[in-house]
Amino acid sequence: MRVLFLLFIFLMMDLPSAHAADDPFVVETVAEKLDHPWALAFLPGGDFLVTERGGTLWHLTKEGQTRTAIKGVPRVVARGQAGLFDIALDPDFAKNNRVYIAYAGQGNGGYGTEVARVRLSLGDHMLVEAKILFRAAPKSGSDQHFGGKLLFLPDDTLLLSLGERYDMREAQNKGNHLGKLIRIDRDGAVPDDNPFVKQDYAKPEIYSYGHRNVQGLALQPGTGVIFEHEHGPRGGDEVNIIKPGRNYGWPEITYGIDYTGFKITDRTAAPGMEQPLMHWTPSIAPSGMAFYDGDLFPQWQGHLLVGALVGKSLRVLEVDGERIGRQDTYLKDLGERIRDVRVGPEGAIYLLTDSSDGRLLRLVPTP
Repeated sequence: MRVLFLLFIFLMMDLPSAHAADDPFVVETVAEKLDHPWALAFLPGGDFLVTERGGTLWHLTKEGQTRTAIKGVPRVVARGQAGLFDIALDPDFAKNNRVYIAYAGQGNGGYGTEVARVRLSLGDHMLVEAKILFRAAPKSGSDQHFGGKLLFLPDDTLLLSLGERYDMREAQNKGNHLGKLIRIDRDGAVPDDNPFVKQDYAKPEIYSYGHRNVQGLALQPGTGVIFEHEHGPRGGDEVNIIKPGRNYGWPEITYGIDYTGFKITDRTAAPGMEQPLMHWTPSIAPSGMAFYDGDLFPQWQGHLLVGALVGKSLRVLEVDGERIGRQDTYLKDLGERIRDVRVGPEGAIYLLTDSSDGRLLRLVPTP
């Protein structure tokens, strides 16, 4: 009994426990019949932009009554996990109507993640003045692990997540972009204060490295701290705090194992490599992440909202400084892969479900 008790305590220390709870919300369907929707952005006035992995960008009206496809999307490779990924509005969108799009683009050697800046002409539903700001190098024939998340930082520079394209050792190689977070200016230039700009062998866009496949980026309100989550293999999905120049360990350290069941490494920690705030083992395949900072759910102020693909749920994580506390699990009965999570300007929570009959859902407080 003593051994079992100690094992229980160890597991509790390793991973925050999920707590059963009555849902404090009702689920409303804003739009349906979306084909593997990937990302969501809010337009001024309450309308939505929604990307589909296959390459379509939709303009949805506020309550989802009508949708219109927007023309002029850059040429997208849609194969395996490749496709049209995240979308982000320029910090000065109200003045310049600029939008940033991450997607898989074709090139020498295969295809890879790219970022384009475009201007949205909503009146005629067109993207114009397209400029490709960044192309991940090298291109690859792999159809796995593209990253594709975008996040504007408080200084208006742009973060992009890049997977290691299923070539795990390259995540430690600063001579390419695979398995990295990169940071660029809004015109695609490399900021002077990026951590590796003075290292001749390193790609100057790199902000952090040693990542597997980052699918969540969020800024903590009030602090500007960057939170990130990424897929592990079998187990070892991580939540991290991102700091410039740091090494996040993949594949030298991991809490997961290979899909074959073999160990990737014996180490879960090593000098000079960052430890996750928490990890999910077994994997939930986290996707989409947002801090709650609205008024409709005061009990979740400052909590981290995370979607789960394999876990088919919404996770609500209590954040105390640089520590993850309580974890609650919601929407298991929905049976849907949650791809994206966003907090709307009115404080409602919006989710995209990942299927050929995907939906845009809105969570509002239970009356």
